[in-house]
Amino acid sequence: MNTLAPTGTKHSTDLSGPTSVSLRTIAMVVMLFTVLLSTGISCAEDKSDSSAEDRLVAFEFRIAGDELRTRIVMEFESKPDFSYHLLATPHRLVVDLPETHFGFPEKTAKARGLLSDIRYGAMAPGRSRIVFTAIGPVKSEMAEVKKNDADGTYRLVFDLAATSDQEFASLVGQQRWDPSSSDEATKPQNKPAKSDKSFTVAIDPGHGGIDTGAKGRNGAQEKDITLAVGLALKTALERDTDIHVVLTRDADAFVSLSERVRRARQHSADMFVSIHADSIRVKGVRGATVYTLSEKASDQMAHQLAAQENRSDLIAGLSLEDEPDTVADILIDLTRRETQVFSDSLAGAVIGAFDGSVKLINNPHRSAGFRVLRAPEVPSVLVELGYLSNIEDEKLLSDPKWRERTAELLVTAIGAYRKKVTGVSN
Repeated sequence: MNTLAPTGTKHSTDLSGPTSVSLRTIAMVVMLFTVLLSTGISCAEDKSDSSAEDRLVAFEFRIAGDELRTRIVMEFESKPDFSYHLLATPHRLVVDLPETHFGFPEKTAKARGLLSDIRYGAMAPGRSRIVFTAIGPVKSEMAEVKKNDADGTYRLVFDLAATSDQEFASLVGQQRWDPSSSDEATKPQNKPAKSDKSFTVAIDPGHGGIDTGAKGRNGAQEKDITLAVGLALKTALERDTDIHVVLTRDADAFVSLSERVRRARQHSADMFVSIHADSIRVKGVRGATVYTLSEKASDQMAHQLAAQENRSDLIAGLSLEDEPDTVADILIDLTRRETQVFSDSLAGAVIGAFDGSVKLINNPHRSAGFRVLRAPEVPSVLVELGYLSNIEDEKLLSDPKWRERTAELLVTAIGAYRKKVTGVSN
């Protein structure tokens, strides 16, 4: 037993031999590796910090507009390089950016107007993306970066406009978009789509839902009368002609004024006919009137009626605060000679068809700034079938047979207008 003790003692206490040297070497290597690793991490952190400093910073977001036009403004600390493209199902505008820090309050990027949803964030290493989901087909009328001279920052501005399904499909088809690329050359070109569709009429039964419109002495409601005539007109057009018909509403539902126009534009309507049966202070006034759009009302009665109709959105509880003053701009567009001439021609056709069959007021063609008539490329009229403030008119407007006969007269007017402008008869 004594022979085992010295051996065990020697191996456990002698640190001067070759084994001691190996342990020191290993210790030095570990220390060196630790230093190098620490330095590497520090360098990586410095590099990350540097990358963070190079990131694009979006510090403010603004949006305003309605269902016809919407403006988006994003403020950046430095000039943003961007590209965009359109996607369908659902309708989307996709904006690609370099890696971006979105520093604006989330609540400021709340969808409104033409947009139903806004999402943004990292897309891939070094890339960020913003996806604007639209309520229908849209196009970008402007997409550009502008420098803010006051502080040297930049703003990216998009002006979106409602468009037709046909033009949207054409714009999507024109794109040379590679999902892995954000090249500026991938921007779609807003070229008008070629039209091979049939003649389309948009029928707009006024009011609806919570917005009842005018009420007669015997309880008749404008929203019910306009829907009944609108449906009768649709039936008659589809029965007697090859015209394609679009209704802005086909049930007792509220539809905002700008949404009505957007729906007409979505279907590339060749004509927009808004049907109404209002009430005025002078109870003795009765008969049909046809209104077209103008920046200046033709008379005080037209002015008051337009103001009354333009409040429909407010009646339904929609806030018009902070909306851009686009109406005046659109009205200027609508005074373009060609569209105005067509609208006047359509008004004349309706009055001609009514004359002798439907009572007309004095000077039956009038004009005012009706918001619902503001599609710049669509000849549009607002037809007041009569006034519920007059007891005799209320009786006629409540009569289903009278409404059907009036719808047939409108078919005659639409056919006459179509033949005049296209040469095609029913």
